[in-house]
Amino acid sequence: MPTAPSAEFISQVTRCQRHLLAFVQTLIWHPADAEDVLQETNLVLWRKAEEFDATRPFMPWAMRIAQFQAMAWLKTRGRTKQRLQETLLETLAVEAIEEVDVIEPQRAALTDCMQQLSDDHRQLIARRYQPEGCVQDVADERGSTPKAVSEMLRRIRQHLMNCIEKKVRSSNV
Repeated sequence: MPTAPSAEFISQVTRCQRHLLAFVQTLIWHPADAEDVLQETNLVLWRKAEEFDATRPFMPWAMRIAQFQAMAWLKTRGRTKQRLQETLLETLAVEAIEEVDVIEPQRAALTDCMQQLSDDHRQLIARRYQPEGCVQDVADERGSTPKAVSEMLRRIRQHLMNCIEKKVRSSNV
């Protein structure tokens, strides 16, 4: 009987869901179909949990499984009119998987850098970038002008960019 996946494996699968869905949607253009492929991908990930090498990055491995699931879905559905040529599809998938090596350290650095912001600045960023968030609404809530809020957001974003670059550089040394 197979052993249950580790807590770390479960955490990795959970953490990558949005990224995997976005990746699958680049290969399968219909949203409902992409969600079906993601669910199939999750089933394969769970079945292969014991095969995962925890010393290697999780996301490229999961994306490769998602790629195979998407390609299998396209073949079995016979969507020749809607699908890209397989070589182009392969190229897109490989490039997306390679980008993870760049994106993941940046995402981790962003998380750390966000924690370094003051509560007020974190709340400002969260309020502005929530769905339907806009500078005018933030300004109204704060009793400020849109220009002043935009300038504060610009400074916070610049601080975050500098912090991310510094963290990524120091981790590559």
